[in-house]
Amino acid sequence: MQQHSPAMSGRKTETDTAHQAGEEVIVGRVLRGEVDAFALLVERYQVKVSAMARRYLRREEDAEDAIQTVFIKAFQRLKDWRREAPFEHWLSRIAVRVCLDKLRKEKRRPEVLFSEFSPEEEIWVDHFRISPAAACSESGAARELVRRAMESLSPEARLMVDLFEIQGKTAREISALTGWSPAGVKMRAFRARLQLKKVLKKLMNRLDLA
Repeated sequence: MQQHSPAMSGRKTETDTAHQAGEEVIVGRVLRGEVDAFALLVERYQVKVSAMARRYLRREEDAEDAIQTVFIKAFQRLKDWRREAPFEHWLSRIAVRVCLDKLRKEKRRPEVLFSEFSPEEEIWVDHFRISPAAACSESGAARELVRRAMESLSPEARLMVDLFEIQGKTAREISALTGWSPAGVKMRAFRARLQLKKVLKKLMNRLDLA
């Protein structure tokens, strides 16, 4: 495994520190009344916030509304940012909570119908039924089926499955994003897995009857 030299690590730390210092300067300007300077933060984090909103929200208008809400809340709460935490992490917490609020207002799809499957999905299901171990879980059809199944989950379960199982974040990282305790995160993750397992089991039972 390639080792990074102390010099390289030092440069990375210096870059991160400079980045943080730059954000502190911008925030300071905004708090002193230069509200137009906030546009610099929007420009810096527009792509990240947009990607997060579109990851969780199906409808484009909901995603656009969430993006706008995130930056409005960030502007309103700017004085609450504690410099010991990176600005990006603080903004990500706001984004996750805004997306969760939006998800709670969405209607869950009650079930995944066999008649809605694409030809590629039907082929994958046939392969899975014959040999589950041999069916590729990385295929586009498999990912689409998981996405559909996730839409049948509760908002919190959808969020937990994505953060824990898909993005691979730790309980501590999710706790920092959501404000839930690590123990609460683990309990929610356990319940989310049970929900997803039940949805997938119902799906396979319907396929057996189809």
